[in-house]
This record gives sequence, structure tokens and C-alpha cells, in this order.
Amino acid sequence: MKRIFWLPLAFALSYVAAAQPAPARLVPCRKGNQWGYADRQGRMVLPLRYDEAGPFVDEVAWVRIGKCYGYIDGGGNTITPVHFEQASNFQQGRATVVLKGETFDIDVSGHRLTEPREQPEEDYLAQGDPLRRDGKVGFRFSVGNAVVPPVYDEVRDLYHDGLLLVRQGPKWGVLDNRGRQRLPLTFDNIRATEQNGYAYPIVEQQGRFGYLGPNGKLIIKPKYAAAEPFVAGVARVTTPEGKVGYVDDEGREYFD
Repeated sequence: MKRIFWLPLAFALSYVAAAQPAPARLVPCRKGNQWGYADRQGRMVLPLRYDEAGPFVDEVAWVRIGKCYGYIDGGGNTITPVHFEQASNFQQGRATVVLKGETFDIDVSGHRLTEPREQPEEDYLAQGDPLRRDGKVGFRFSVGNAVVPPVYDEVRDLYHDGLLLVRQGPKWGVLDNRGRQRLPLTFDNIRATEQNGYAYPIVEQQGRFGYLGPNGKLIIKPKYAAAEPFVAGVARVTTPEGKVGYVDDEGREYFD
């Protein structure tokens, strides 16, 4: 299989399996500085003609040419002009765009929508879509009016805890579901895994590892040489001296 170069502004729209869209037939494919779309065997289907490309959702994907965004269908045909200043993935049949400073929603045909989004009956945690501008990414929550401005290089959405993991340059931090900073941009990496429901993300700082709690705060400072995901309330870690053992979510070490 050919090597596929994936979108650098990777954005996980949902970590809840039931909320994931069905797998798309085509996926964004990058070679050099250009983007196109390939099938899942790595064969190019839509040629390399974009400066950036997003995933297909509801058979529609956003693309960027220069500083402007637009939408295409699975055949590469344009659904909207490439003239938006910001664009998001589709969610429940609508996407948020910005044109001449005005923010509004469109449907999958590119028509402007005037009716408000339906609010879910339950007060879910962080839900929404990325907003992109000039190669940067932000976030628009679908519950409430909070908007994270597109000033980050990468955003990961943790629905499990209602938190956003954000990267600016080489450093990572944490925002809550109102866009407020929970953890400053001081970490080299923040990693959450599916095997434990994306709970207790692992943080890395200067070659040492620790853990975040459900509120986005550090529960274990980065001090281990290696750290594995939490499973059944404990996690396997290795000290700088090479000792291997387990810690719980209060930082208690179960080894000498």
C-alpha cells in the first residue's frame, strides 16, 4: 500500500464510537504540499489540486485553495465557491462557515440556512466542529455559544470529559467545553487512547510522563520514563531508574 500523507491539522471530531460518521469511501491524501483524495487502498482518485483537504462527511468535504475554503462532493465537483474565510465539517446535515466576517450555517447543497440548530435534549459535553482560517484551527461548540478562535495548529476533541486538547507550535494544553484554559500550553504531547474510553490522557514534558484527570488538571505530574493507559483504575509506569509498577488515579504508587 502506498504511503499516505494525512492532514496535519488532524481533528478528532468524536471519540464516541456511536457518534462517528460511517467510514468515507475517500480519504484526504497529501503528497508534498498538495492534497487530493485516495481510496482506502491508497490509490489516488481525486487529483492533487488543493492546499488542504478535509474528510468526507455526509458525502461532502471542505477544501482549501490559498486562504479560502469551499466544499466538494465525492466526484470532486464544487458544491460551493471556494470563498469562505472559515469552514467546518458537516454535522447533522449542516456546517458552519464564515464569509466577509459573517458566521452562518449551510446545508449539504451549499444553501444558507436560517433556522437555528436543534439543541439536544441532553446537555452533552464538548460537541461541535473545527473552524479553520489561514491554516489554523479553532472550535465551535454546538451546545452553547462558546467559540475557540482559530489560532491553534491542532485540536483534539475529548467528548468523554468535555475537554479540548490544543496545540500551538510544539506545545500542548487543555481547554474546557467553554473554551477556557484548563492547562497551559507547556506540554510536548498529550495522548488519549480508545482502550480506556479516552480517560486520563497521558502528558509528556521533557521526556517524562504523567496523567490528566477528568477535569483537565494534572493528577500525576510528568515524572515517569514511560507510562501506559489507565485500565480498571490503575496504570503501569516506569520510573527513571527503570522500576516498573502501577499507580492509581490519586498518584499512589503500588511498588517500592
